[in-house]
This record gives sequence, C-alpha cells and structure tokens, in this order.
Amino acid sequence: MRNIVTSAAIAAGLMATAASPAFAATELTMYYPVAVGGPLTSVIDGMIEGFEAENPDVKVNAIYAGNYDDTRLRAVSAIKSGDPAQLSVMFSIDVYDLIEQDLIVPFDDVVKTAEDKEWLNGFYPALMANGEVDGKTWGIPFQRSTIVMYYNKDMFREAGLDPEMPPKTWEELVTTGKALSKDGKWGLMVPSTGYPYWMFQCFAIQNGKELMSADGTETYFDDPAVVEALEFWRGLATEEKIMPEGTIEWGTLRQAFVQGQTAMMWHSTGNLSAVKREAQFDFGVAMLPKHKQPGSPTGGGNFYLFKDSTDEQKEASLALIKYMTAPERAAEWSIATGYVGVTPDAYETDALKAYVADFPPALVARDQLEVSVAEFSTYDTARVREGLNNAIQAALTGEKTPEEALGDAQAEANRLLRAFH
Repeated sequence: MRNIVTSAAIAAGLMATAASPAFAATELTMYYPVAVGGPLTSVIDGMIEGFEAENPDVKVNAIYAGNYDDTRLRAVSAIKSGDPAQLSVMFSIDVYDLIEQDLIVPFDDVVKTAEDKEWLNGFYPALMANGEVDGKTWGIPFQRSTIVMYYNKDMFREAGLDPEMPPKTWEELVTTGKALSKDGKWGLMVPSTGYPYWMFQCFAIQNGKELMSADGTETYFDDPAVVEALEFWRGLATEEKIMPEGTIEWGTLRQAFVQGQTAMMWHSTGNLSAVKREAQFDFGVAMLPKHKQPGSPTGGGNFYLFKDSTDEQKEASLALIKYMTAPERAAEWSIATGYVGVTPDAYETDALKAYVADFPPALVARDQLEVSVAEFSTYDTARVREGLNNAIQAALTGEKTPEEALGDAQAEANRLLRAFH
C-alpha cells in the first residue's frame, strides 16, 4: 500500500501550520485503482494538486491500490480495521456488494444545492446505469470505458481489404478474420482472462440477450441465446480458425496487437492512448460487430462515498469528485488514457474538440454508449462472476461444452442469489 501525499498538500500544510498552530484541514483518504495502461498516477496527482490549490483547507491522501479487486479489498479492510477511507474509485459493478455491506451512502444524501443536482444529472445515462439502484445514485462515473475493436490498417491493406471498412457483423468478422489469418498471424484475438465475463457480455448482448436482471437478483446464463453466443466465441478458434485456441491473456494482448501478432483485437478503450503511443503502424478503432443487434457493456470504475465519515468529509469528498469530473478534467483524463469523457460537456471543451479532430478514434467509445448496456453486476457479484468466468474458460479450453458450462454456472448463481429474491 502506497500513500501519495502531493507536494502541494505538504506545502499547504506547512504554511497553514506556521500561520496558525490550531489549523486543522479536512483530511480525505482516497483509494484508487491502477488497472489499465497509461500515465494514470501522474494525471491523478495533478488533479489532486489542482484541487488542493483551490481548496487549501482540504488534504487528500491518494492510495494507489493495484487493480479493481485489490482496491476493493484494501479499502474495505481499512474501513473494517478502524482506519477508514472517505472515498474511492472502485468497480462500477461492486455497487450491490457495497450496499449490502452498508459501506456507502447515496450521493442523493450529500447533494444539496440546485447546482449539485444539475451536476448529478449531467453524466451519460449509459454510464450511470451501474450506479443507480432502488431509485438512488450510489456511484459517479470516472474511469469508464466500453469495449472497442482495434484493427491494424496496414495488415488490412496487405490482405487486400479496405482499411476503412472494419467488419460490422459477426459474418463479416469471420470472413475478414480468415483473410487476415496467415503467415503465423491471427485475424482476431479476444481476451479470456482477467475479465472474461465482460468480453462474453459483448457476444451475449450482440446476440440479443443480457446476462442479468436490472435489479441484480437473477442471471440468464443458460438461455439459448447466451449458450449460442459462447458457442460462437469458441467457434472462432475451433471452427473458423481465426483466433488461437484456449485462453488469451488480457494483460499481454495489447502487446500482441502492437507487435503485429493479431490484426484485430477486442479490448477496453482505456488502452487507446497506450496503443496510440506504441503502435508503429496505421491502426483504426471501430464499434464491435453486431449480430442480432450492436452492443457493448460499459466498464470501469465509479466514485463511491463511504458511510463512516463526517459530514465535513462527505462535503469535501463531493467537492473533490465534482472537481475531478468537471468537463476540463474529464477531457484531460480522456486524452491521457482513452477512457470515455463521462459527460457530454467534456466533448465541448476546446481541448477534447481539438484532440478528436486530430484523432477521430477517440470518439468511438463515446458513440458506442448509444448501444451500450450496464456491465454485469449482481448481488454476491464476486462469487456469481467467478462462476461465470470459470464456465467461459472451461468452454473455451474444451473442458466442457458451452451448454454444460453455462448450465453449471446458472445453477450456482441460482443458489447464491436465492436469498435476494
């Protein structure tokens, strides 16, 4: 665990102490996940410094806690051990578990002014879907994404394909992938470690079926459309031969793409800026191909407010979150990382307007929000999700048929969720 106290915070604290020994700043501890490529910590540090400069009575300690699961575990452990945090960016899909454990408060309880309420209503609806439960807002979008298709335009040209015409349907994905699979290189790679449920949600929604109910109490893993979606994913390797058999690593797929090992990959838009820096070839970004319909789940992290904090800390936390999600900072964050600007106003800033004019792929993830759905999330979500992840990998490796694997996962989900009906 690493505590990051900015130089601005230290200087402000020393000045305040020298001026008035009785001065005591409102102190905030914020847990933050570093999970996807890009200069994340330096950008966050810069935002904190800017906030503290405008709010010298607030001191922010940012703890960079690893991936999303690590962040949740560290933050919750700290709270339960009497060393509480006041806010955190954690998985948007953690919301049901955090509510069930009575660890967070809805933003509706903290937002007071008309200006605050206008801010609360200013985010893209698709990004708010995971944070809204029982008519209240529990999570505020920040590090958010959709899954997009990256493709190597140079490899398209070499295969005699139009580099401006990426596949738009499952059928085109297969034919294009076959044309690109040659000379030891693959047409497509879709990661199946790390977040297999997230990638699978793409195939399921494109085949017309969501994986869970809107209230987080039911799953539909054994629905025929869901089984068909997993059969198609596996078939891309076993039947169509456009993708390696077995599992494909989330953490190394970007390197495989920029090294030219695959012509197309499905991955988070949170990798966009890193691909832009690293790729030594002409590449494009496209929405995912559709089957019965287009679609992608949203992904990434939301801000949460922890219950065990004072009113002053909650107000200071709200001020920090408002500062970090303001259009200028949302634009800065999107440019630095590739994550979606979380409000329409972010795309009206001069900085993001100029950036997307020069680099149109930065708009793909935002435009895909029109057909995006909430990321998979239920009560007891970690164990339900683990069952689904295991089923997907069992099917992709041939250990079980897709029907068997998903049937087993559904039976386990039914058992885990019975108490929440």
